[in-house]
Amino acid sequence: MTINTNTLVSITEANQNFSRVARLVDENGAAVILKNNVPRYLVVEFGQAESEQLAADEDVMAISKRLIEKNRQAYEVLAK
Repeated sequence: MTINTNTLVSITEANQNFSRVARLVDENGAAVILKNNVPRYLVVEFGQAESEQLAADEDVMAISKRLIEKNRQAYEVLAK
């Protein structure tokens, strides 16, 4: 994951000025909150998080379909 250094915010600043964090998310799509100078939290728009979840569900479906096709004969024997 590539992190834009303009979106880094200390946890102290995020606590004192969360509206700045929200503005960074609106402008850049994400903000990274640092704790002890280490990236600790990622703030993203709700819609982006929701679309990421849908993509993960689609991946699971694709894997399931592939496994079913690969093992179709075994499933048919078990179904008898």
